[in-house]
Amino acid sequence: MILKFPETFAFGTSTSACQVETPFQHDWVNVKARDGHIFDRTTDHEEKLDEDIENIRSLAPNYRMGLMWSRLQREPFGPFDRSACQHYHYLLERLRLQGVRIMMVLHHFANPLWFARLGGWENPSNIPMFLDFARKVVNEFGAYVMSWNTFNEPNLYAGMGWIAGEFPPFKKNLFTATRVVRNLAGAHEEIYTYIKHRFPQHAVGISHNCTLFTAENFLGYLPAKVVDWCYMEYPVSLFKSLDFFGMSYYAKIAHDPFPITNIFTPEKIRKSGKPHDDMWEYYPQGLRECMERYWKQFEKPIIITENGICTSDDTKRIQALKDYLSIVHKAIEDGIPVEGYYHWSAWDNFEWSLGPSYQFGLYGIDRLTNTRFKKQSADFYSKIAYGKALVV
Repeated sequence: MILKFPETFAFGTSTSACQVETPFQHDWVNVKARDGHIFDRTTDHEEKLDEDIENIRSLAPNYRMGLMWSRLQREPFGPFDRSACQHYHYLLERLRLQGVRIMMVLHHFANPLWFARLGGWENPSNIPMFLDFARKVVNEFGAYVMSWNTFNEPNLYAGMGWIAGEFPPFKKNLFTATRVVRNLAGAHEEIYTYIKHRFPQHAVGISHNCTLFTAENFLGYLPAKVVDWCYMEYPVSLFKSLDFFGMSYYAKIAHDPFPITNIFTPEKIRKSGKPHDDMWEYYPQGLRECMERYWKQFEKPIIITENGICTSDDTKRIQALKDYLSIVHKAIEDGIPVEGYYHWSAWDNFEWSLGPSYQFGLYGIDRLTNTRFKKQSADFYSKIAYGKALVV
């Protein structure tokens, strides 16, 4: 059977600048990941631009990306570094010439050291500093852009940085996390207005990290409900101005009463016999549940801004693409206005606090040489992305 997607449906891939470029004076520099690797080198993207541009083009006609704030702006309210600007102009112009349309992410977890030392997102007085950066990005690079993500997964960013203590600044304080999310939301509203003034035709949204929280037993019922409200309900309610609702989805997390994942409790998830990847329980149906939830809540077009599977087994990645895209197609048939799907990620990168051994890419990376190699899933996805059809 062939599942045909609308001609206007946007297939793409996604990366984050700080996960693929050599680190430069941001708050992840020299962080030690769970797999033992130090965040001092990622994939040498800035040295392999032409190869990566061709790989990006080969995978899909759309690309979701960001720029490294710390590389562009070396001090508060400072001018953009001209060499960094020239680098990004080259990248974006070459992608434009290759026919690749850009979704630009303004903030994807990492901050310049000077911003972090001033209190980062905990301090509302710092919001104008980010807004200055964001406006400069819009003015400098907006002509290359089709749509915008102001913030990538603000709920995950606040949760991992100020509740779980896994991301910089490695704190555990629910009240501070709440303040961070509110500051992010305030910044979003300001920059949304600015983008719409400069480029009225550009769609602007966030990317909300969607996770299905369930109870494994009676003891897990209340924790799952509390986490769901704190993670899935409250943060996103603060972001009022949206042209589309961006969703990332990877996982279902059961509670017993503690969360069961392959990262922290591998023995539990294996004992349960449930399918899983290298990080979480694998539950594609949760994508449909999340789409329905937020379509009813916001009544905005939906774009899947990130989706994929963490595994070194590429046959599982191909099956995951079939599973997820079948669900997206059925949602469109049932009247949910899903306008795009961006696979995470174009190539394996440095997976934040977990490290480079956690693999999501359609292209692989030899970690000793940073040589790229194509996986079978790359050709599989490219055929879907350019043909707007999935064979199941």
